[in-house]
Amino acid sequence: MSAAVKDGDTMLLCASCGIAGGDDIKLKKCTACHLVKYCSVKCQRDHRPKHKRECKKRAAELYDEILFKQPESSCFGDCPICCLPLSIDVKKSTLMSCCSKYICGGCDYANKKREHEGKLQEKCPFCRKAMPYTDEENIEQYMKRIEANDPVAMSQMGSERYIEGDYKSAFEYWSKAAALGNVVAHYHLSILYHNGQGVEKDEKRALHHMEEAAISGHPMARHNLAILERGNGRVDRAVKHYIIAAKLGDDRSLESVKDLYKAGQVSKEDFATALRGHQAA
Repeated sequence: MSAAVKDGDTMLLCASCGIAGGDDIKLKKCTACHLVKYCSVKCQRDHRPKHKRECKKRAAELYDEILFKQPESSCFGDCPICCLPLSIDVKKSTLMSCCSKYICGGCDYANKKREHEGKLQEKCPFCRKAMPYTDEENIEQYMKRIEANDPVAMSQMGSERYIEGDYKSAFEYWSKAAALGNVVAHYHLSILYHNGQGVEKDEKRALHHMEEAAISGHPMARHNLAILERGNGRVDRAVKHYIIAAKLGDDRSLESVKDLYKAGQVSKEDFATALRGHQAA
């Protein structure tokens, strides 16, 4: 028997036929907007022409809530040794090919200093495996990690191939890494699609991967989104992206917020928020 429905409580009714949901009739939400429910696929299809505009509007609003949510930290995470946040400047950390762990510059230096003073064999500061002495050994270790489906190693190998000018191979490695959730790979794929390197140029796919990276805390991807929005004349959206990136520690984004503040396009409160967030990053 169907449950009683209060007047105006449309979420308990099928938006198409009006039947009430209950123990015998299960209503399912529209997966795009979550505003209405349907008793069947047929009802959803029949109601689509009436619901389409409202659905697209609400779906865009829901996506913006996800897109403009401030990440708790950057995608680079913490050093596995000292547990402090890794710098967004990749030059200040080292990737270990043996275990695919990023080690902060401080811990890497401390480990090398200890080994030098004690005349010890050079080993990874995290997994304690002997360090490779040649580029060939380094690549070999990356390939072993790739065979184990390690997305960090795949992403790094994509970077190696990109530097060599082999964009097609870079695309293949980054695609596999992105499919496994690697944020950095998503960012690199956005660049390849934008430039048409190793793959046909596709701005929609470039935007998709850029947004995926930004949502997961990649500051450079977030900064690039701000540039795109600013170029399209949507300064209010650009400012939101700049502030999020600045709070992740991105210097360029903070400078952009500063310039917009001088131009009167950013409020004093927003500039102060970006500045405090950048200082705390």
